[in-house]
Amino acid sequence: MMSTPAVPPDAGAVYRRYLSAVLLHGQASARACDLGATDLYALNILELRGAMTPGELGDRAGLTTGPTTRLIDRLEAAGYVRRTPSPDDRRKVIVEPVGKPAQLDEVMTPAREKVGEILRGYTPEQLQVLFDYFSRATTAYQEATEDLRD
Repeated sequence: MMSTPAVPPDAGAVYRRYLSAVLLHGQASARACDLGATDLYALNILELRGAMTPGELGDRAGLTTGPTTRLIDRLEAAGYVRRTPSPDDRRKVIVEPVGKPAQLDEVMTPAREKVGEILRGYTPEQLQVLFDYFSRATTAYQEATEDLRD
């Protein structure tokens, strides 16, 4: 019989504090770059996924049509994205990332360095488990989000 690892009694609270800290850091980083949190989140989506239609970006950011249009307008005015005609259908528009806030790396570096220091304290096997968790938890959260939207 396989035993389950011991989970600390406050595991839920520890995890919630972690998620809150990540969320708050994202919001503070956006403010430090003169962006809204959703704007920075949308830039991250575009950087990770590449160019997409406004509808796809809105879906991934959890926005309806009007707020998505205003989001793209703000990002385009700031020089971070551009709208281009779709190569497949000239009636459609594609949103392409073309830049990011100049100070974003500077703003994010202290947290990245601190987390990097923590990660350097783990063995290769522990890191493999951590990144397996990140990958699987990403899928779990994405599926749960889709379930909530349905």
